[in-house]
Amino acid sequence: MDHPIVKLQNVTKRIGKRTIIDRLTLDLPLGEVFGFLGPNGSGKTTTIRMMVGLMSLTDGEITIGGYSVTKQYEKAIRHVGAIVENPEMYKYLTGYQNLIHYARMIPGITEHRVHEVVRLVGLEGRIHDKVKTYSLGMRQRLGVAQAILHKPQLLILDEPTNGLDPAGIRELRDYLRQLSKDEGIAVFVSSHLLSEMELMCDRVAIIQNGKLIDVRTIRGSQAETESLRVLIEVDRPQGAIEALLTIGQSAVIDGDNLIAIEADRESTAAINAALVAAGIKVYGIRTHVKSLEDQFLEVTGGERIG
Repeated sequence: MDHPIVKLQNVTKRIGKRTIIDRLTLDLPLGEVFGFLGPNGSGKTTTIRMMVGLMSLTDGEITIGGYSVTKQYEKAIRHVGAIVENPEMYKYLTGYQNLIHYARMIPGITEHRVHEVVRLVGLEGRIHDKVKTYSLGMRQRLGVAQAILHKPQLLILDEPTNGLDPAGIRELRDYLRQLSKDEGIAVFVSSHLLSEMELMCDRVAIIQNGKLIDVRTIRGSQAETESLRVLIEVDRPQGAIEALLTIGQSAVIDGDNLIAIEADRESTAAINAALVAAGIKVYGIRTHVKSLEDQFLEVTGGERIG
């Protein structure tokens, strides 16, 4: 893995006697969409505000691109593009005029770069229309275009899908994944929506009451040898269980005509062969992978007992 573009080390924020963020330590690599997941009020926005210098740290250190946000703010923030809450635009100007206006504030942004980001966010067809005619999803993409004009290595988005319809969420999600790969940047996205994070992110940090509970890999995490819960639909569940015992594999009945086993990918093929050899009809095999929601409830202690 690349050197992390962002390092949070024992980051703590106290307001009065209340600890909002409690010794948060986290590394963000380049080329990845990294999710920051937690219930509302868990400290997500506070963390982001500290990362972009809108709020001071009580303790700990945040470095971006090797520069300390507290001691070398200008050098650190040069690496960052961010949208905290909704992107602000001049609605009476076109998307292109908004980007040009913004580009003039930052030295070194060429017209070629403006065209490049328009293409990256897929707004070529509408960039010369007034922003007031844009859907919320298009405004979000224009906001992202603005945030990446100066080629940051880190893009921070705080609850970017608030107010978007399912098509807009999908559009933004696909675009962010492509952006992290094509531009090789780190995308840091906060949300309280589990299903959305599962589809968008490579990894997710779960935060609760200001504490980091866990970091979970969403993509590429299922190794070939990893043991999975496998559900097999058969014509005779009891016969299937007995047939599997002969090869030393235990199984349990899991509903009508279903048996459940714990097995890795390679063993599943051998189990299927053993069932067929024993004259059991196999109608279907599927793996049951824990959803992010299952994992979230597990690590935050939200699962029901019994």
